[in-house]
Amino acid sequence: MAEEEKKEEKKIIVDEDWKQQAQKEKEILAAQEEAEKEEAQEESKRRGPLPKGNFAALVSMLVTQALFALGVLEVKGQEKREPDLDMAKYNIDMLEALQEKTKGNLTEQEEKVLENTLNEVRMAYVKVAG
Repeated sequence: MAEEEKKEEKKIIVDEDWKQQAQKEKEILAAQEEAEKEEAQEESKRRGPLPKGNFAALVSMLVTQALFALGVLEVKGQEKREPDLDMAKYNIDMLEALQEKTKGNLTEQEEKVLENTLNEVRMAYVKVAG
C-alpha cells in the first residue's frame, strides 16, 4: 500500500511540473508577443506617418513596380534579377487603363504626369525588351 501512495504522490508532482512548465511557456509567449508589439511600434515611429494618398502616388506606385520588373530598379543588397517583361507589361497596361478610365476627370497637371510617366516607362520597356 505504501508503494501505491508513492506512485500517486509522484503522479501529483508530475502534474504540478506540467502545470509549472505550461505557465512558464505561457509567460515566455506573452513576453515575446509584447516584444514584437514594441518592435512594431518602434518601426512605425522610425518610418513616420505615411503621406496622404493621391493620384501622383498611385501612378508612382505602378511605375515603380514596372521599373522593378524591368530590372531598372534594384533592391539594395540583393542579386540582380532577370527582367520580368510580363509583369512590366502588366503594370504598363494598368497605367494605360488608369489613363483611359480617368480621361476628362483629371487636372491638367495630373494628365501631364500620367502621360509623361507612361511614355517614359514604355521607352524603358522597349529598351529592356529590345
